[in-house]
Amino acid sequence: MGKGGRRAIAELLPKLMGEGVDFVIANGENASGGMGITPQIAEQLFETGVDVITSGNHIWRKKEMTPFLEQEPRVLRPANYPPGIPGRGGGVYTTAGGERVGVLNLEGRVFMRSLESPFKTAEEQISLLRRETRIIIVDFHAEATSEKMALGWFLDGEVSAVLGTHTHVQTADERVLPGGTAYITDVGMTGPCDSVIGIKKEIALERFLTMMPNKFETATGNIELQGAIVEVDERNGSSVGIRRVKMGIDQANP
Repeated sequence: MGKGGRRAIAELLPKLMGEGVDFVIANGENASGGMGITPQIAEQLFETGVDVITSGNHIWRKKEMTPFLEQEPRVLRPANYPPGIPGRGGGVYTTAGGERVGVLNLEGRVFMRSLESPFKTAEEQISLLRRETRIIIVDFHAEATSEKMALGWFLDGEVSAVLGTHTHVQTADERVLPGGTAYITDVGMTGPCDSVIGIKKEIALERFLTMMPNKFETATGNIELQGAIVEVDERNGSSVGIRRVKMGIDQANP
């Protein structure tokens, strides 16, 4: 989420990678000013150690991203958008240790856009990814907790993990489902936590109190890196563990 989120990635991600993290997926659709992402910021995230950038409904906010999505296979947009639009919704990537990892990006429909069914799209895309790897991570960018949970159960045993994004609020329901799929409703937000989902409190409150539109600005206080670490058995693609990550940065040294 904005400049603060990018700073958290730059300062804290190397520490996580030093603890044995092999592959990093970051949902970057709010990295530029809190809404959208640019090619330059995407490259910055790759330089800090991010392997794949997923997204959601804000991926189209910056016009320069449209050609970049065609050029850069490591940046994904949701796979359940209509056929023929720019970019790709999934791919298979290789870790530094040589393991193949499939990543699938999906967007929910409840309280969001009327896209193709994420359930149907997941079935189709996973069958393609499994031709190359058993390790498959799904970023489900959705509003409704029920829709996220439903997809988790729907894909249990079919993918390594279903990780929810979009609400910017980390949930405490991480678990490995009976079929071996790691699940969490929302991995949270990397950015300023003294805010309303990353937006300055005063601006968000003004909109709620007056019901008048105003321009959002990203907050700056109490910056954290939030996410989840999933441990996967590379032999069969099943997850053996998942834990939440919640790390703060020292703002006394800007």
